[in-house]
Amino acid sequence: MQDFVVDGYFNNTKCHDPELKQRLTRLCKTTTVKTRYVVMSEEILRNYPELATEGLPTVKQRLDISNKAVTQMAIEASLSCIKALGRPLSCITHLVYVSSSEARFPGGDLHLALGLGLSPDVRRIMLSFTGCSGGVAGLRVAKDLAENNPGSRVLLATSETTIVGFRPPSADRPYDLVGVALFGDGAGAAVLGVDPIPGAETALFELHSAVQRYLPGTEKTIDGRLTEEGINFQLGRELPQVIEDHVEGFCKKVMREGREGGENTKYDEMFWAVHPGGPAILSRVESRLELGPEKLNASRKALRDYGNASSNTIVYVLEYMVEESRKRREKGEKDCEWGLILAFGPGVTFEGILARNLVA
Repeated sequence: MQDFVVDGYFNNTKCHDPELKQRLTRLCKTTTVKTRYVVMSEEILRNYPELATEGLPTVKQRLDISNKAVTQMAIEASLSCIKALGRPLSCITHLVYVSSSEARFPGGDLHLALGLGLSPDVRRIMLSFTGCSGGVAGLRVAKDLAENNPGSRVLLATSETTIVGFRPPSADRPYDLVGVALFGDGAGAAVLGVDPIPGAETALFELHSAVQRYLPGTEKTIDGRLTEEGINFQLGRELPQVIEDHVEGFCKKVMREGREGGENTKYDEMFWAVHPGGPAILSRVESRLELGPEKLNASRKALRDYGNASSNTIVYVLEYMVEESRKRREKGEKDCEWGLILAFGPGVTFEGILARNLVA
């Protein structure tokens, strides 16, 4: 629970700086996050006390923990997804795996395939260090694979943990407290394909145009470096403004490429699945596009219940959207058929997909 984050973090790192503690308390209140899930535990810190000690070379220990954890979480999410699909594991022909939380070879895509017991002939691809835009990037890649391989079923799995970036509080690194207050761990999964089998498969969304764009000159706005102490990660204060300045033009491009005249569709007549990088980013997107207050409900729920779980979070947003659409349909209410799936990551990179909600 978010209410226990501050005391737990400062007790576990043996930090007694009251000013830093007050700062983290304020940050935890402003994030709007209520619950999160993390791999880090008191047991891990007992076994690896050096992780909470400043300046020690601990990247090996961090990756040993992280590599194992992200694989296990991805296995559990994938099995749950395939069970919901109602098809056997043998139907999976391709695997797209997304993670910014591990570094090894063979990569996590092979470890996930082995853990799931997939066929040795499954064609795999891994997207590494794509950060918060990784989930939508994975959807884009999986979509292309499915469209170009008739009869295929592409498993997309995302998995992230903050273990690699866990550090004790320091007045020299005030941004670390933002990560402590905002980011969470977890995994997500989806299966993509064309021509759903009648009676055996139920499609939830239909993906149309998929667009990626990076913004020149913003390479340092989302910055992460793998060091001997783990990943040092920092977001520039200008990020919400950068996103606000460019989001409308990007959305127009995605809409134009997906449907003839699509760029003329009114924003409030669409659904919006936006990666909740933080409350400020959601507010800036909402303001620039002049969206109604209910349009980002699914994004805000995902942020409230999971925090910013990096590439996983868009999966949680889409799950909440399906849940909301089913409730509206049961009440006989109309829902938006077309909408955009958006995320923003290192680069600064924008990822967007024009999609059709088949549950609406």
